[in-house]
Amino acid sequence: MAQEATIPSIPAARRPPRQERQRTRVRPYVRTGGRTQSKRNFAIEAMISVRNDAPWSAPGFSVEFHSVRSLCRRPTSVAEVAASLSVPLGVAKVLLGDMAELGLVTVHETQAEFDGHPALALMERVLQGLRRL
Repeated sequence: MAQEATIPSIPAARRPPRQERQRTRVRPYVRTGGRTQSKRNFAIEAMISVRNDAPWSAPGFSVEFHSVRSLCRRPTSVAEVAASLSVPLGVAKVLLGDMAELGLVTVHETQAEFDGHPALALMERVLQGLRRL
């Protein structure tokens, strides 16, 4: 008698935790009121840091603002903020623009060398950031 092949049982799909399901239900651009562009033009490698004198005790700051606050205690690139928040780059730029306008963060623009090419240190930071993604 021929032996039948045994098919291994397939584990049931894991249902994401409730908090994760709720978080993913919100479309990214809802967080920005539908805005897709910031009033400020951010380079993706621009570094963002939290201002020490920022009025964080004021009521009404969004969860995303507080998430950015935690991320940017040390200078963090715009691209890293977007990746860490799991939002499109445009959403991150709008949030960061709003925060800069409110005086919550400082934007450290990148420096180019005199010949118009990015500095080597900048290129290394961008490469390191990409590797972390």
